[in-house]
Amino acid sequence: MLTATYTLVALSVEQTNMRVSLHAVQQLVQKSYARQTALTDGQAEYVCDTLRGLYEQCQRRKLDNFLLPALRRASSGAEALVAGLDQLSRDAAEALGSARRLAQGGIDNEERVEAFCTAVERFCAALMQRFEREELELFPVARAAIAGETWFAMAHQMLVYDAYRQEHRGRLAAPPASRPARVEHAHRQGAPVSYMH
Repeated sequence: MLTATYTLVALSVEQTNMRVSLHAVQQLVQKSYARQTALTDGQAEYVCDTLRGLYEQCQRRKLDNFLLPALRRASSGAEALVAGLDQLSRDAAEALGSARRLAQGGIDNEERVEAFCTAVERFCAALMQRFEREELELFPVARAAIAGETWFAMAHQMLVYDAYRQEHRGRLAAPPASRPARVEHAHRQGAPVSYMH
C-alpha cells in the first residue's frame, strides 16, 4: 500500500496549501475588515477574487479528478460521505455568491461589513470542514475500498497530470490586470464556475 500512501500524501499537500490560503483570508477579514465601518470596492473585490480562486482550485484538485472517480468505481458504500462533501462545496459556493452580491452593492456601513465578513467566514468554514472530513473519513474509506493496482494507476495519472501542468504553465495566458480588461477577458472566456445565487 505504499502507492496508496504516496497518493494520499500528495492529496494532503494540496489540502495543506489551500488551508494556508484560507487561514490568511480569515485572518485578514477578522483582524482588519471586521473592525471597519465600510470597505472599499478594492478591498471587497480582492477578497472575492481570492475566494473565487480558492473555490476553483478546490474543484480542480487531484482528489476530485482522480480519487473520487476511483472510489465511485470501487465502492458504492461511500455515496453518503461523497454527498456530504459535495454539500460542503455547495455551501462554500453559496457563501461566495453572498459575498459577491454584497460587494457589488457596495459595503458602505457596519451592517454590510458584518454580513460580508460572515459570508467570508462561512465560505472558509465550509471548505475547512470539507478538508477535515476528507482526511478523517474519506481517506480511510478509499484506502480500504480501492485496490492496489488502481492506486498505482492513479499515482501514475497524477504524475502525468503534474508534468502536463508544469509543461504548460508558462504558456497559459494570465488574465489582464485592470478591472475593465478582466471583465472583458471573463466575458470572452465565459464563467468557469457557476455560483449559487
